[in-house]
Amino acid sequence: QVHLVESGGGLVQAGSSLTLSCAASGLTFSNLRMGWFRQAPGKEREFVAAISGGGDIRHYGNSVKGRFTISRDNAKNTVYLQMNSLKPEDTALYYCASVGDGGWDRGGKYWGQGTQVTVSS
Repeated sequence: QVHLVESGGGLVQAGSSLTLSCAASGLTFSNLRMGWFRQAPGKEREFVAAISGGGDIRHYGNSVKGRFTISRDNAKNTVYLQMNSLKPEDTALYYCASVGDGGWDRGGKYWGQGTQVTVSS
């Protein structure tokens, strides 16, 4: 059974940094492209970042480019999202997911339950 478990969310002030982690189990992690997505109340889900199985290719959503960094440790079956210079508009529920066949910005078959990030002004 596949599990993706996010952690690291919390309440921070604008300008702060936060690192999210997503631990995977029940799948061949290194074969999968992985991504982070987020959804704020009343808004559609938004692509944040994605990374190739080997970690050599990364893509970012326009709203987080230059501030967020996605990385992975295949030995630990974990993908990370380092978030710097956080803004109130980054407030959302952040999901870890496998990346679908439809493109780097599309979630795939496996999703975590999400971790809440709240940025106060």
